[in-house]
Amino acid sequence: MLWALSVCGVSLVFLMISSMVCLWFGVFYLMQDFTLFLEWEVLNLQGVHVVMTILLDWMALIFMSLVLLISSLVIFYSQEYMAGDSNMNRFILLVLMFVLSMMLLIISPNLISILLGWDGLGLVSYCLVIYYQNVKSYNAGMLTALSNRIGDVALLMAIAWMLNFGSYNYIYYLEVMKSSREMEVIAWLVVLAAMTKSAQIPFSAWLPAAMAAPTPVSALVHSSTLVTAGVYLLIRFSPLLEGSSASKFLLLVAGLTMFMAGLGANFEFDLKKIIALSTLSQLGLMMSVLAMGMTKLAYFHLLAHALFKALLFMCAGAVIHNMKDSQDIRNMGSLVSQMPYTVGCMSVANLALCGMPFLAGFYSKDLILEMVGMGISSLLVFFLYFVSTGLTVCYSGRLVYYSLTGNPNLSTCHPMGDESYNMFIGMGGLMVMSVFGGSILGWWLFPAPLMICLPWTLKLLALFVSLLGAWIGLEAATFSIGMSNKSLNSFSVVNFVGSMWFMPMLFTLGVSNFPLGKSYQVSSTGDQGWSEFLGAQGLYEVILSTSQMAQEVQQNDLKIYLTGFVMWFTVLLMFLLI
Repeated sequence: MLWALSVCGVSLVFLMISSMVCLWFGVFYLMQDFTLFLEWEVLNLQGVHVVMTILLDWMALIFMSLVLLISSLVIFYSQEYMAGDSNMNRFILLVLMFVLSMMLLIISPNLISILLGWDGLGLVSYCLVIYYQNVKSYNAGMLTALSNRIGDVALLMAIAWMLNFGSYNYIYYLEVMKSSREMEVIAWLVVLAAMTKSAQIPFSAWLPAAMAAPTPVSALVHSSTLVTAGVYLLIRFSPLLEGSSASKFLLLVAGLTMFMAGLGANFEFDLKKIIALSTLSQLGLMMSVLAMGMTKLAYFHLLAHALFKALLFMCAGAVIHNMKDSQDIRNMGSLVSQMPYTVGCMSVANLALCGMPFLAGFYSKDLILEMVGMGISSLLVFFLYFVSTGLTVCYSGRLVYYSLTGNPNLSTCHPMGDESYNMFIGMGGLMVMSVFGGSILGWWLFPAPLMICLPWTLKLLALFVSLLGAWIGLEAATFSIGMSNKSLNSFSVVNFVGSMWFMPMLFTLGVSNFPLGKSYQVSSTGDQGWSEFLGAQGLYEVILSTSQMAQEVQQNDLKIYLTGFVMWFTVLLMFLLI
């Protein structure tokens, strides 16, 4: 255990120092508008050059700094949360491999090295999802891995298509690609890869399923690593999306994902799944902003979202830890009196998610909604944006009313007090960032204030839908026991909306049922049927019967000898007569 703790300590110090260094260089590069390319010649053999290219600009460095900071706090938090685990050092090393894969993806201007980081994320995420070794975790891990493999194949095809340009360093060719016919193909392949990693429709089923992983992993995955890899890839390829038909498709799909996840979270009772669907909704927001060409704004929301989403998962982990591993929000209630510090942090994270003024989420979400109000041309996309914003406040309010306030609902599961020192520090660090991080990032990324001119109705629309969502969330949370029967009157609608539009069923059992059924038929009629009869089993029966006959012949029986003598004598006689 001492070695495991020392691994935690060394990892924490190393990641924190690396984060500070990356942040310093990132801000310096941003102010100087400076970009650094490093080329490391790994191998030079018989005229073959294997070169590793590293791209360090302000975007990569600030994102790396944020990933390293959240990772260090998650590891510090895990030291207490995973204290009962006998394989603590294995868990910490898996988290470090996860962070290393993300670093490789962030600093790569080369599709081959991006694929290494991309596949590394997929492989290590599988190991982390199945960390608690049970059937549910294995199923969730397999769903996660296979969904992500589709994106990996798309990225491999994009690499093959890049051969048309003579190099895998896509960063040199983005401007050239815009005027070439190959641009459309590569844009579609990259969008497909990003959609699988960031769980857009129809690949959304794996994201709530991945909640089978330990909560510190969820805090890391849903804030700044696995699910944001697709968004970051599209930020890098954003010049390719300008004017492409793939961007219009992405805008529609991302808007529907945002709406679907916000709607589904209002019908969910599992605490971690509510926060997972919240992540899915925010990913849809980032993707749709990217599809509209606002790259810097999407990057800003990516960073701000990472801060409060990691905090939200840490607080949820503390609540679950104290609730004797119960995740159902219906079992909670009045947590504010038993866990005041955790509930305070969770409320800050929830308010930041809802876009409360002057918290981290406000600076990016409000700017996004105002830009949409000023520049969008589609009524459907406008509707999806503002309704999804209202739904975000609705499920956040419902979560607060169910779990944090009111009366205790299940006294046997109720906590005795707040968590320990390590969890306090982990949550406290992110709470400070959730309060101040948005304004600081906004000043860095947008040093000149944006001039947005809107009529007062559009200006107040975001506030109106937020207040309406909060009121509907309160109404949804104060339903009495008898009121639940009313949902049976419209059971099909509630079932459809609450199950992510049947996506987990359609894209797991729906995809696998037909081929698995056909393979069973082929196996039972072919491998275990006719091929057995005509093949190995039939041959075995023939050999067995023949060997039994030969055994009978070799018994040295007088009757057999006499019968053989008569047969051969008859044959010879016939030949002589002929």
